[in-house]
Amino acid sequence: MEKYSSYVSFFRSIVDQDRCAVVICNLEHEIIYMNPAAVRNYEKWGGEKLMGRSLMECHNQKSREKIQQVVDWFMEDDNHNIVYTFHNEKQNKDVYMVALRDEGKLIGYYEKHEYRNTETMKPYDLW
Repeated sequence: MEKYSSYVSFFRSIVDQDRCAVVICNLEHEIIYMNPAAVRNYEKWGGEKLMGRSLMECHNQKSREKIQQVVDWFMEDDNHNIVYTFHNEKQNKDVYMVALRDEGKLIGYYEKHEYRNTETMKPYDLW
């Protein structure tokens, strides 16, 4: 078990260093984690205070139905693991819902944002 908990730190660090928003929910649609980018991205709606609340409270009825439809699809088959949900033209990003599984069992899902903008950082610019 001790070995497992050290892995959790690695996984959390991966998510926390991502520049894109990552919002993790359990199957009851409760927001159980937001990485720092998500906290900043959703600041005007409460930021960190959204954790523990239902993701469904943040969406209209049509979106709630779509979210539940995707979760139901995730439950149907272990191979159903990622769905493209929309492209935000203004921010030039794609948004996905991704299944979270523990030994094949669906335990939740997360929202992943991927920006399409060309990187402005210079390669290996360490100084």
